[in-house]
Amino acid sequence: MSTVVTRQKFSTLFDWFDQDGDGQLIQGDLKATAQVFSRAAAEDDHDNVTAIHDAFEQWWRLLLQHGDTDGDGQVSQEEFITVMEANVTTPEHFESAVMAIADAVMNALDTNGDGVLSQEEYVRLYDTLGVPKDLSAQAFTRVDRDGDGVISFEEYRAAIVEFYLSADPQAAGNYLLGPVTASV
Repeated sequence: MSTVVTRQKFSTLFDWFDQDGDGQLIQGDLKATAQVFSRAAAEDDHDNVTAIHDAFEQWWRLLLQHGDTDGDGQVSQEEFITVMEANVTTPEHFESAVMAIADAVMNALDTNGDGVLSQEEYVRLYDTLGVPKDLSAQAFTRVDRDGDGVISFEEYRAAIVEFYLSADPQAAGNYLLGPVTASV
């Protein structure tokens, strides 16, 4: 069952993925979103860029297979919210669709290979994705659960899990794209 918080997050995500702003997701929208994420990687980081594109392609296949209820080759916002709750966020699909992107992004952003994200690396990602720097700086502080000034691989994965699975509007992961408002 959908909660207000879940609907808000998935509506925001839908709007973010709807690259052409036509109110429908098509394969090209997810390819364009993968391209946006790929901009955060170094120019010669082919492995992580490929992993990002492959994971978005997997996500699109799930959306189309389980969410395109009218068979028109596109996914509406309501279909997206439904398929996100019923299929994409289930254990059998979550790792291959969502967490594969998170892992590739984390690896791409960790430009010095120290296994953590500095605030500069973290803010650079979300700036690339269009999240205002003040919001991503606030999110960094929340996601850095142990307060050591960096975000570990585990902290980042925990935040991603919270964004997709938590109904608590105060969960740290719910701030990844800015504060969740319960206005939907």
